Amino acid sequence: MSRAAGEAVITAGDAATPDPGHMKELLRQMLLIRRFEEKCVELYSAAEIRGFVHLYIGEEAVAVGVNQALTPDDAIVSTYREHGHALVRGLPLDSVMGEMYGKTTGCSRGRGGSMHLFDVSRRFYGGNAIVGGGLPLAIGIALADRMRGRERVTACFFGDGAVSEGEFHECLNLAALWDLPVLFCCENNYYAMGTALARAQVQTDLALRAGTYGMPAWPVDGMDVLAVEHAARRAAEAVRAGGGPHFLELRTYRFRAHSMYDPELYRDKTEVEQWRRRDPIEMLTRRMRDAGELTDDELAAMEDKLTGEIEASIAAARAAPSEPVEDLTTFVYSPESS
Repeated sequence: MSRAAGEAVITAGDAATPDPGHMKELLRQMLLIRRFEEKCVELYSAAEIRGFVHLYIGEEAVAVGVNQALTPDDAIVSTYREHGHALVRGLPLDSVMGEMYGKTTGCSRGRGGSMHLFDVSRRFYGGNAIVGGGLPLAIGIALADRMRGRERVTACFFGDGAVSEGEFHECLNLAALWDLPVLFCCENNYYAMGTALARAQVQTDLALRAGTYGMPAWPVDGMDVLAVEHAARRAAEAVRAGGGPHFLELRTYRFRAHSMYDPELYRDKTEVEQWRRRDPIEMLTRRMRDAGELTDDELAAMEDKLTGEIEASIAAARAAPSEPVEDLTTFVYSPESS
């Protein structure tokens, strides 16, 4: 059944309290994303990383929470803001950083860069630079799994801007019509590049809109990793059991600009600061400290370990070879000239 108008957003209060060890792992994964991207800002500013870079800072709870509900056999289709999805999926730091540097050790051999991370061995199918471009891919992957009788879930991430694309409506319709095992994960950060959601959509309750396609659709507090995990597990279990596609509207917020090129003139600094008070990392850290489940020494040790791993990945990327010019046409297909 679809969600009724006015139904409450899923929050951490709906979930059972996980054990301290699990919460520490959730915190570690969110910190990994945050520290990786903060380092990427430094490297980009120093012109060591080139091209487009879209940061996930502020949205870490979404990637980390959803990933808890997925198995290695499940598939992930992501967007151009996919560093967090890739890291929690298990792509090695060296391969992600190598790709940021455009080196052959990168997960896409240095040919994709920030927006095109890809690892078929981990069923991580992009990194797609086109808004909404991953939706048709997710439909195809899910259809293949269903036709082969495999109990797998395809988690498809996309932003609120993709809701305006024709393929959003086509793909939700087909997923429901064909009863496909897709978990649609809308990362609603309230801005499609520089356009506020309310300036582009009459119906800003995106879960309610998705429900019109005949699938269960719930809004979720996307700043709370425990709420995201709870909602994702509930939805993924239903999809895996043959319940058809499900839709999660993960209400989150990016703390940084749309991309490194964005002057960010479209939103008020006060708004950003209000959302920063709900930083997903700080919220979980505070919860664990208040419960006596995390000490300052444990947090410092976690931070030190992550810093060392990230610095090692940078050193490896700097030392890695670039693709030779003679390989320029490798993987490029064209008819033979006459």
